Amino acid sequence: MSELAAAIAAFMGELERRNDSPHTIRNYGADLREFTEYFTPPGATAPLVTDIDMLDLRGWLGHIYEREHKPATVRRKLASVRSLFKFLSRDHVIAKDPARLLRLPKMPKTLPEVPNAEVTNILVDGELPEDIDRPYPKRDRLLLELLYGCGLRVSEAVGLNLEDFDRTERWVRVRGKGKKERQVPYGGKADTALLAYLQDRGVAVKDGHALFLNFLGTRLSDRAARDIVKFYGRWVVGDSSIHPHTLRHAFATHLLSDGADLRAIQELLGHARLSTTQKYTQVSLTDLMRVYDSAHPKASG
Repeated sequence: MSELAAAIAAFMGELERRNDSPHTIRNYGADLREFTEYFTPPGATAPLVTDIDMLDLRGWLGHIYEREHKPATVRRKLASVRSLFKFLSRDHVIAKDPARLLRLPKMPKTLPEVPNAEVTNILVDGELPEDIDRPYPKRDRLLLELLYGCGLRVSEAVGLNLEDFDRTERWVRVRGKGKKERQVPYGGKADTALLAYLQDRGVAVKDGHALFLNFLGTRLSDRAARDIVKFYGRWVVGDSSIHPHTLRHAFATHLLSDGADLRAIQELLGHARLSTTQKYTQVSLTDLMRVYDSAHPKASG
């Protein structure tokens, strides 16, 4: 194993000890394998990590840009490498961190597409055509209720355990990014859906803690949850582009439109910074401008 590969292995071990999410570990691992391959072309020996300087990293970054990756992908790959060198610098493997001055590409400012409250409620109610059958409709209904009713990330939803629910007070404990926990209230419709699902959860349960189960009786995966939302988006409201984060966006936007405080929404969403939550004010303003342009007699001309 080369010194570079050994350094990356030590860094990946640190991520696991830190209890980073499996998604983060998987992406960092793939990005750093590509990084190693760039510095180890066929027939060549990988350089020492102490020999990799700013010029080398700029060459690697240029190679990434040449492959025409999206800005979000470039940012993730660069973040992986910056985290690696920060770790090596902190552990005194290298004297200086050459990656700290590499700049992240700016992300284009795009507003999330958010269905209106009527469409979202039709989706969450999940009334499928009669000729379409689902094996676990009560599970699906609860998933949709919690994604929209609590504004959960898909990883937070599938990570819920039975003991996370306080049905007396209607609070659910949510584990968000960085293993940070927060309590989120849920409504009467979600509580009804929860009770119906628990009564029909089945006996072939292999994971006794997980709330959402797949057909094997084990915890439902992120990908499976996304597929469920996409399925209902397609067959209930005719929009297969709907995904779990669409419901999270709808949760925040609809709360804000009905007068909820921005900081309260920040707490409910589990955002570390208020600036992250403020993008929903832009969505609401866009909606207001659309209404103004279509309805006000002085909007045109």
